[in-house]
Amino acid sequence: MDKINCLDTYILVEIVKGNPKFSIYIKNSFIIPDWILGEFYYVLLREYSEEIAEYWLKKIENNSIQVSKEIIIKAMKFRYHHKKKNKTSNISFFDAVGYIFSKENNCFFVTGDKEFKNLEDVEFVKK
Repeated sequence: MDKINCLDTYILVEIVKGNPKFSIYIKNSFIIPDWILGEFYYVLLREYSEEIAEYWLKKIENNSIQVSKEIIIKAMKFRYHHKKKNKTSNISFFDAVGYIFSKENNCFFVTGDKEFKNLEDVEFVKK
């Protein structure tokens, strides 16, 4: 069985911007951890408007999956250990949750964040 994509906020924002390089990700099956959906909503509020944020929330909320406490704890451990190995690492809370959620659910984590470029089960996409 093929792995499904788990999209991060970077990918979702590029889709909203109409970047054709990212349009394939909205056309294929995908999931979003609810924490990523929350961050995405906030970015749309900040960069666009509440109307745009609500439009996209309604459009993709059925792809959102609740994140367990266990995944959040594993994500914080991942973030901590990654930062300990690389002092310049800047993995956000949301990206750590997205990545660990993806790993725990046998998905590809689709991101443009350079911190994940060489990690297992990551599809790295630049603008």
